[in-house]
Amino acid sequence: MGFKIAIAGATGNVGREMLNILSERAFPVSEVVALASSRSVGTEVSFGDKTLKVKNLETYDFSDTDICLMSAGGAVSKTWSPRIGAQGCIVIDNSSAWRYDADVPLIVPEVNPDAIAMYTRRNIIANPNCSTAQLVVALKPLHDHATIKRLVISTYQSVSGAGKDGMDELFNQTRAVFVADPVSNKKFTKRIAFNVIPHIDSFMEDGYTKEEWKVLAETKKILDPKIRVTCTAVRVPVFIGHSESVNIEFEGEISAETARDILRDAPGCQVIDKHEDGGYITPYECAGEDATFISRIREDATVENGLNIWVVADNLRKGAALNAIQIAELLLNRRLIKPRLAA
Repeated sequence: MGFKIAIAGATGNVGREMLNILSERAFPVSEVVALASSRSVGTEVSFGDKTLKVKNLETYDFSDTDICLMSAGGAVSKTWSPRIGAQGCIVIDNSSAWRYDADVPLIVPEVNPDAIAMYTRRNIIANPNCSTAQLVVALKPLHDHATIKRLVISTYQSVSGAGKDGMDELFNQTRAVFVADPVSNKKFTKRIAFNVIPHIDSFMEDGYTKEEWKVLAETKKILDPKIRVTCTAVRVPVFIGHSESVNIEFEGEISAETARDILRDAPGCQVIDKHEDGGYITPYECAGEDATFISRIREDATVENGLNIWVVADNLRKGAALNAIQIAELLLNRRLIKPRLAA
């Protein structure tokens, strides 16, 4: 018997991608329920060859639902995830609401699958920030080999990370530039078309942004609290796909060739690294792909045991929807969950 799955936030970019990936990966479902706010009730979304009508999250009964994939934003998750979990339904949350809670596991299945066992404390599992997910997939096998001491990360994040409004703003501004119309910005603090913005999320007292802090805090929680991390997060005029330039300092020796060999064999990783024109990955090419791609692997001669790498992934998939489905698959594969309707 399959599992009854609810998608909260089913009308958003990530919610729709969750529905696509559930179908693509043939997740064993008995029923899929699309949920959103009251204003979206009746909206139709696709699940494989089926069409689902959206129901109201606030009036839905989760008592016979096995897993809720939550992609409705942090405020909604803070209110509803504990209520859903209390009804015996496991919540896999895509927002930042629960990532830093000591009683909630923050999971990337290729990196820290064993941490999932503690989900029973709240019946909530957190999905990491889209930038963190791809980052730790690439770093974990290297850390296991030579132990990472310090990371200097610069992210180049697509507008889809800001939702449909961000994608619409890039499209509308680009069109306005070409037809010489006035360019206005609402979603972003400055014009994004043909521009880059070194500002994602709100500013904190130390001058870093919340997005930069998320990468720091989540990398430590998932990978190793001893690693020193600094980050600069930049929004770029790309629709889908986040890129990262990562400078890594290790405790042990590691060469670029060794790193290449390790990453080629690592789960979830794909190395595209030729020293020639086009011998690297770009976000345009990674859109729609599940892998975390690594290119430009080279040694950093300015520090002892240093490397530079370029990491790219589809932020709507590995950075959000795919990782959530992989967490659900992990629950099944480790036999941590059984269909409630079969009980």
